[in-house]
Amino acid sequence: MNFAVYSANATKIELCLFDASGKKEIARIPLPQKTGDIWHGYLPNVKPGQLYGFRAYGPNDPANGHLFNPNKLLLDPYAQEIVGTARLTTAAQTDFSKDNAADTPKARVVAPLPPRTTPIARPDVPKDKSLIYELHVKGFTQEDPDVPQKLRGTYAALKEPGVIDKLKKLGVTAVELLPVHAKIHETRLEKAGLENYWGYNTIGFFAPEPEYLATGTREEFRDMVDALHAAGIEVILDVVYNHTSEGEVQEPALAFRGLDNAGYYKLDPNDRSKYINETGCGNTLDAEKPAVRRLITDSLKYWVEEFGVDGFRFDLAPVLGRTPQGFDPHAQLLKDIAADPVLSRVKLIAEPWDIGPGGYQLGNFPAGWGEWNDKFRDDVRAYWRGDMGKMGDLATRLAGSADIFNKPDSTPQDSINFVACHDGFPLGDVVSYDTKHNEANGENNRDGNNENFSCNHGTEGETSDAAIRGLREQQKRNMLATLFLAQGTPMLLAGDETGNSQRGNNNAYCQDNPTGWIDKDNLSAEDLALQEFTRKLSLFRREHALLTQKKFLHGKPVDADGTLDLQWFSETGKPMTAGDWGKPWKKCLGMMLAGAPQDGEKSGARLLAVFNAASNPVPFKLPGANGAQWQRALDTSEPDLKAPQDMNGNAYTIPARAVIVFTAAAQKEDAPADNRQTYNLQKSRAFKSNRKPPRKSRAFKYDAAA
Repeated sequence: MNFAVYSANATKIELCLFDASGKKEIARIPLPQKTGDIWHGYLPNVKPGQLYGFRAYGPNDPANGHLFNPNKLLLDPYAQEIVGTARLTTAAQTDFSKDNAADTPKARVVAPLPPRTTPIARPDVPKDKSLIYELHVKGFTQEDPDVPQKLRGTYAALKEPGVIDKLKKLGVTAVELLPVHAKIHETRLEKAGLENYWGYNTIGFFAPEPEYLATGTREEFRDMVDALHAAGIEVILDVVYNHTSEGEVQEPALAFRGLDNAGYYKLDPNDRSKYINETGCGNTLDAEKPAVRRLITDSLKYWVEEFGVDGFRFDLAPVLGRTPQGFDPHAQLLKDIAADPVLSRVKLIAEPWDIGPGGYQLGNFPAGWGEWNDKFRDDVRAYWRGDMGKMGDLATRLAGSADIFNKPDSTPQDSINFVACHDGFPLGDVVSYDTKHNEANGENNRDGNNENFSCNHGTEGETSDAAIRGLREQQKRNMLATLFLAQGTPMLLAGDETGNSQRGNNNAYCQDNPTGWIDKDNLSAEDLALQEFTRKLSLFRREHALLTQKKFLHGKPVDADGTLDLQWFSETGKPMTAGDWGKPWKKCLGMMLAGAPQDGEKSGARLLAVFNAASNPVPFKLPGANGAQWQRALDTSEPDLKAPQDMNGNAYTIPARAVIVFTAAAQKEDAPADNRQTYNLQKSRAFKSNRKPPRKSRAFKYDAAA
């Protein structure tokens, strides 16, 4: 076995071997060679299962950023399996003079994974066909009656047939897993008797979190990926390369800090004993350093090549592109990822903000990256809450947020649309709470976002009032319908399809209990009805290509009659005017999408979605559909609508707080049975002679202004 570890500033590195218990050190061997900044040495007769760690010698000079201390056993940053954890409040960890070897995690030497008996192809789902489902491995399966008790909360649970069946019925094409890299619980949480449940506190970028291993070996993770792939579902990992679990500079050294504090972290140039904290988590990894960039790209490729994952969502992604001048979409790490033959082919998604200067970078990541669009979340919630003047914002989000993403080499799918994610209220709480209730987190309700664009509709929290419950259910359906009707890539938070609640906690990162888990064993009739409606929305989106277009829509003609690809209508049945957009009290809007006619068609398909956030019904005149008949296909006020219903007449009253979708099929040409060649020639001449110049669209003017 060849052992190697990076340290630019150490004077000596020792390899320490441990017995099977991990408590007794049985050998300590100096690494004999150094190539560049890599210390390494070959040790014969080492077998898989061997536990080990490192000790680093060098200056303890905080003023220059050096914190070497050979009393502290350090974890290999490239460890592929990790055994044990660290209790950061013990004397062994906090006392500079004490040896911590018995109380700190160890790396385990692993054998190569056995070859797959049957190769399984990646699903490789096109972006315009994607539905992302964000879930936590433990929270999603901990209370699932379809999972055997001994497997709940593990990677193995995600490959259970009942779990996969639920995902497929929802139309999920990709699961986005909250962090699965090995983690450590923060000192504050340990003192409070809590744990870092979400996992945004990584200690090992190559090792699956051992808590979720039913079998204790990393092969379980690959088996989970293979099972999901066999079902046509991709796996995207939420990864945290912006900071590590070592916390603030005075906290215990577990790996990076002890191996080379100045070589891994961003230090304050005015006081190198302190960190630059652009993450809010005490430290920031320095992606400008070549060794850190290599650590990140090696880790990413490992998960793709070893386990077969299909993409990554990068937590606090601007940190990865930060230079001394600020965020740069051409920063070296982002260029390294783009140039890599493995990483350039997987899905890349940014959380496009951090807490550093200029940290909000929505829309500024390189071409091909998806980005979490929080403006979609906030604007959709505010519109359905009934806020004034939100109709224009809703239109912009429905059209794929072209104001943000319409740039060279970009598509509407770069906008990852969501109405709820792990961070904040789940959908059930968006309609049930006016304010956050995070007291259980131990920070006197100071943590978590104060603005959730939520509304309790009359009572804070749970209620037996039938009217309030009915309105809340309809508002859930409204927001889900808006998500599935918008251009872009929809992302659904696990549990939102059944109205899961966190009881008003909008920052459940430390709630490894029923607050943070998804209740699947006590679903009400309302929960099951919402689940069925969500499935209906997902199927409807898959069946209507007008909702998943690969180019931005700007009100351009799609046929000889000047029909526009996108047009906005008022309740009068006429296109929206500048005056209509400027009326803040207006809360009813129609969006009509039109497709280009295909061979043998005189007009393409039409889809009209009407959104009414007003507390009163609104009579709405339906615009013409080029001779086709409108059908009512979806209705959030009538979720059990079984089949499309033909419309009689050209008007329909849109109920209060409702979304109704009308569809019109493409119309075929009325060619004569004989003399078809003459007919086609006449048709062609008529098209040329009668073609009208494209009409100017107020919808286009509005969109361009946005």
